[in-house]
Amino acid sequence: MFFDATPPREYVTDDASGESLRNPNHSGSGEVSDEIDLSKFEWNLVVRSTTADDFEPLMEIQRKCFPGMPMWTTEQLASQLERFPEGQFVIECDGKIIASCSGLLVNYDDNLEWHNWQKMADGGFIRNHVPGGDTLYGIEIMVDPDYRGMRLSHRLYQARKDLCRRMNVARIIVGGRIPGYHKHADRLTAREYVEKVVEKALYDPVLSPQIANGFALQGLIPNYLPSDHQSAGYATFLEWKNLEFNRAPTRRYRHSVEPVRIGAVQYQMRAVKDFEEFAHQARYFVDVAGDYKCDFLLFPELFTLQLLSCLPPQRPGSAARALSEFTPQ
Repeated sequence: MFFDATPPREYVTDDASGESLRNPNHSGSGEVSDEIDLSKFEWNLVVRSTTADDFEPLMEIQRKCFPGMPMWTTEQLASQLERFPEGQFVIECDGKIIASCSGLLVNYDDNLEWHNWQKMADGGFIRNHVPGGDTLYGIEIMVDPDYRGMRLSHRLYQARKDLCRRMNVARIIVGGRIPGYHKHADRLTAREYVEKVVEKALYDPVLSPQIANGFALQGLIPNYLPSDHQSAGYATFLEWKNLEFNRAPTRRYRHSVEPVRIGAVQYQMRAVKDFEEFAHQARYFVDVAGDYKCDFLLFPELFTLQLLSCLPPQRPGSAARALSEFTPQ
């Protein structure tokens, strides 16, 4: 269960009301008693701007994410923060830094050396940042390996997109690693590999989330990071366009009503052998709803009755009490 301090919030509820579940009263009166304390199951996720206090944990994440590759120094991180503080983000989980992304603004030019990461990132110092530039160039995104699978990259890409909309920036351009390629390099060229990832025949831990977040593949870059042996030195050239970009900015008015996207689950009730199998099925729907960028996901009100199939046969009242023992999980 995640509580994100940055809008939009994503909630998963298990009944039509969205209210917390309560334990049935074991007295048999049918009354509802004490609320379950869910605080020990909550992870507080916060997406915020980077500060100088984050440098040490960021360098530790770099060591975990990119073993054997050159690490950024505090001087480089300080330079990024000084020149473009709005473009540097981190994610906290219960106060611990677990993910980050960095970027700078440039003016779009077909002749820019997008393929040259060292030049575009100015070796990590971003002294080439152009205030008021029309293109956000992403130079790094990283997620602590211990926290992967929590859709953190989606939150970071969303922060970048929101920044582009606020600052009227036309596009985001990134050179993305393809760290899954080394597993297939003996039988696929880099082009064949990325085509299969785009077609969803293969999954790449970097390229697949980028495509899911609306980035379009524009090309393949050889010798992007020669030290990146997992990608065999290759990178993808990806672009996201801001549909709200206004070449002649005019005054904007904030709407009092904003659209939301709601996903409704058509749930298959089938026998399960244990709680983990039930949870696996539920997580599938959460992941699909996340891919479609749903703000709310609604499960059928009584879908937890599926857990009765993994309990011994018993009278209805006893079964209901036994079912309540799964509520915290």
